[in-house]
Amino acid sequence: MPRARAAQAQAYRGPMSSTALTAPATAAPSRSPIASPGRVSLSALHLVTLGIVGPVVFTILITLLSVGLSLVLVVGIGLIFLLAFVYSLFAIGWLETARIDGLYELGLPARRARRSAKTGFGGFLHTIWLQFIDAGMWRAVANAAIATVLGLIVLGFLGLLTSGVVLAFAPLFADVETVPLGNTGVEVGVAWAVPTGIIAAIFSLAAIVGLAILQGVIARSILVPSREAQLVEAARTSNVQRAGAVRAAEVERTRIERDLHDGVQPRLVSVGMTLGLAQQKVDDDPAAAKALIAEAHTSTKAAITELRQLARGIHASVLDDRGLDAALSALASRSHIPVVLDVRLTARCSKTAEAAAYFVIAESLTNAAKHSRASEVRVLVREREGGMLWARVEDNGIGGAHVTPGGGIDGISQRVIGAGGSFRLDSPAGGPTTVEVSVPCAS
Repeated sequence: MPRARAAQAQAYRGPMSSTALTAPATAAPSRSPIASPGRVSLSALHLVTLGIVGPVVFTILITLLSVGLSLVLVVGIGLIFLLAFVYSLFAIGWLETARIDGLYELGLPARRARRSAKTGFGGFLHTIWLQFIDAGMWRAVANAAIATVLGLIVLGFLGLLTSGVVLAFAPLFADVETVPLGNTGVEVGVAWAVPTGIIAAIFSLAAIVGLAILQGVIARSILVPSREAQLVEAARTSNVQRAGAVRAAEVERTRIERDLHDGVQPRLVSVGMTLGLAQQKVDDDPAAAKALIAEAHTSTKAAITELRQLARGIHASVLDDRGLDAALSALASRSHIPVVLDVRLTARCSKTAEAAAYFVIAESLTNAAKHSRASEVRVLVREREGGMLWARVEDNGIGGAHVTPGGGIDGISQRVIGAGGSFRLDSPAGGPTTVEVSVPCAS
């Protein structure tokens, strides 16, 4: 059930920052058949469409590139065309990947725009450069170009197929001795029109089917990684997740040590000293001893509260008992900033996924209370397609958050990476600060 609840919240501050951390997916694409009749028919239809639309699209691309390069020195006007060229390439790559995946069900992940972790104008240029050198985008564009060429060939054979059918029926209506075979320039006698037309139609149809199958073979070889590449990627992903988990554990251990050393430990030392003084005065000055014992009792209760908060930061028992929705409700109710909480989940995810999302939101609320000067925080949690648990925390504060090595944001980001998910922090100066996290539900 969706929830909207006012409570309170928090974010993080520092210089302007936009940071994205991701653990790559390791799911291997499927191996669906490409020669089934229905798929071949759709593939041929795709090729016909690309044969018509493709030349126009690539003409626009070439125009953007040539105009951009020719005007790049003219007050930077060319940069606008080059920017349009790069993101037109991305759009083509995205559409081509979606087309091939929808046609052949290869399980290809959707193409995502690249983004630099750097800030300012330099970060903007770096983002464009990262997008331009994206190998996956270029493979998808190359596949679109090849499919366009195949589409032009299919259009030619489609014309020959039509001419063959017409030629096969020519004796029924032709009053001449020869009949042209389409635009080939070949004149066929009426006596040979029927067999020639049938042969031309069968040959054209076979060629169209062959080109449709060839499209699937080429697309699979270009867009689907080889088995070796999949194993290398799986190993790299495993290393990234392991490093993230190790790093998250180190950050958490450091935090616990700091909280114990700076909080609970000196408070307990103070309690011990106070009780020692009370013991010395218990015979000579019972009233003073009683006051000291009362003071030690108050400090002990404060220490217990700090220990509970520390334990809650390590593990939230309500998360195991009642799930993420209830745990976030309790978290929002303790926040010092009003929180609008909207959780929409149909089923529970794994403990790892729920814990990663919970501690990201908890750290975000804590940081917002300390640094953001925000008057409200919005928390959204959704279950997305592909079995992903997605959460976003946004405050209306002053912005400027950044990831500090060893800090709280560093710890939660590494925890998300260790769970196989992605973490994103966007906090321009002046706000707002937005944190987004996606974690596989079965992680």
